[in-house]
Amino acid sequence: MKTYLPKVDLNARKWHVVDADGMVLGRLAATVADTLRGKNKPVYTPHLDAGDFVVVINAEKVLLTGRKETDKTYMSYSGWKGGEKYRTVAQVRAKHPERLIVHAVKGMIPKNRLGDRLITKLKVYRGNEHPHQAQQPAAMTVPA
Repeated sequence: MKTYLPKVDLNARKWHVVDADGMVLGRLAATVADTLRGKNKPVYTPHLDAGDFVVVINAEKVLLTGRKETDKTYMSYSGWKGGEKYRTVAQVRAKHPERLIVHAVKGMIPKNRLGDRLITKLKVYRGNEHPHQAQQPAAMTVPA
């Protein structure tokens, strides 16, 4: 018996929109990562890109539980000696709130070429508007 390998139709990809207003970051990121990978479909295969596009709006209104707003830090490194920078969630939210969601989702997808392809299907915007109305995105629910 041969192993079933699904045909991934690139034209059949759907678009989903998620309103991050009042949602917990980790739960939102887990649901978005599963949708990007295609784990919510019966044709899911770990080494194939069978997922859909996800548009996240209101990125600045995402919630973090506990004291993460002040205690959690993000580190970036320029590659030079002493080039480490540490920023709290509040600092990142003030300047680039989209990065909170992108960073959380990126940590939940594979760290290889497949993951690089998957993260390009995530579109995050800080406001209520997005330029993907032509794709007719369907509203996606995230468990509370």
